[in-house]
Amino acid sequence: MKLQDLTLKEFLEKTASNEAIPGGGCSAALLAAISTALTEMVANLTIGRKKYADVEDRMKSIAKIMSENRTHFMNDIDRDAVAYRLVMDAYRMPNTSEEEILIRKKKIQSATRIASIIPLQLAQRAYNLIAIMDEAVQMGNVNAASDGMVGVLTCRAAIKAALLNVRVNLVNINDNDFVNYMIEKCNEIEKNSI
Repeated sequence: MKLQDLTLKEFLEKTASNEAIPGGGCSAALLAAISTALTEMVANLTIGRKKYADVEDRMKSIAKIMSENRTHFMNDIDRDAVAYRLVMDAYRMPNTSEEEILIRKKKIQSATRIASIIPLQLAQRAYNLIAIMDEAVQMGNVNAASDGMVGVLTCRAAIKAALLNVRVNLVNINDNDFVNYMIEKCNEIEKNSI
């Protein structure tokens, strides 16, 4: 069963257990999904209201954007879990002979790169939504403004959490060009998402 298909209670219980998955990366994806759901709610509470007729088309567009991204973020919960399993499996590989040690090192490097790329993609996607979320709060139903603000805050938390996961993985990667590129991207997203 996919993690995204668990009930909220089951997901939290699994997170609280002594298992490594789901962890921080999966939780970052869940936070991002929650942020889009809240923004979608603001849009949907605006659509069909006479008072907001002039922004109805934009709110329909925002609702669609958030729905599509919510699906992406839900999938990211499981993508992150798969990536972390790859890292764990690589570390569990045999390392008694020189050949095994070399193969294991290559697998660890490959898996760790994947485990850093996935949260960076999540952070970038979430970052790309903040301005749209702000727009929904500003233009949308005032009665849902606080829900929209929670969505923006949750999105920022998801970005920070995802970037933390990227940086944690970069420590174990030997490719300096890749690491420097990823650090530059993290810094850019973090600086602009505050």
